[in-house]
Amino acid sequence: MRKKSSTPNRGFRVADQIQRDLTELIARELKDPRVGMVTIQAVEVTPDYAHAKVFFSVLVGDPKECEEALNQAAGFLRNGLFKRLMIHTVPTLHFQFDRTTEHAADMNALIAKAVSSRAKDD
Repeated sequence: MRKKSSTPNRGFRVADQIQRDLTELIARELKDPRVGMVTIQAVEVTPDYAHAKVFFSVLVGDPKECEEALNQAAGFLRNGLFKRLMIHTVPTLHFQFDRTTEHAADMNALIAKAVSSRAKDD
């Protein structure tokens, strides 16, 4: 039987704090020119806090280059998290480009197209 955590939803709170701290670290301390205007969309932490998937989107720049740069800077960013977080284990960071905003824009365009074609028919 799995032991219950002494604090409920701790994983969500840790992920939320990692998201806030990473946003600040990337904006203020990361100097890689391949990393443009990055928005951290979500962070998923494993139950043992060993790994964290960080989902991001990019306003300007190439998403592949940005993902590569962020994964190369993961050690530097993890070190920055060590100084900010008050937890025993800071997870290893794995960055993934999040295509949710692209899919939402595509769906929005399809809906607008369907509405306009229906308005022409009426």
